[in-house]
Amino acid sequence: MAVELNSPSPLPERAIYGFVLFLGSQFGIFLYCVWAYIPEEWLHSIGLTYWPQKYWAIAVPMYLLVALIISVLVLFGLNMINTASLDSVDNITDAYAKGQRMDDCQKEGIPRLKDVSISQVNRMFFLSPQR
Repeated sequence: MAVELNSPSPLPERAIYGFVLFLGSQFGIFLYCVWAYIPEEWLHSIGLTYWPQKYWAIAVPMYLLVALIISVLVLFGLNMINTASLDSVDNITDAYAKGQRMDDCQKEGIPRLKDVSISQVNRMFFLSPQR
């Protein structure tokens, strides 16, 4: 029975799949550039008559860009709607709320996830440091 080690390096199969996807995407970008920049007459002269209209060479990237911008704005709006206001009861904490403990093995590491009080956030962002 072999012991399987967890390693961040990809398995050989995953590396091959990634390389094939990389080559496929590069080939797709090459075909897109050929289709977008070479005139229709040249494509027809070599027998390539089944390409989409050149309109789509501009329209699809623009649609994708607009969709990305709208999704970012919707995500921002949803986060603003779901954020409690500063005078909300949800922001109140009590003595049972746990503070962040630093273990010996965690001194150089990333700190644990915790809730940060609104007063600490305001102190960090809006008050000037004491000199």
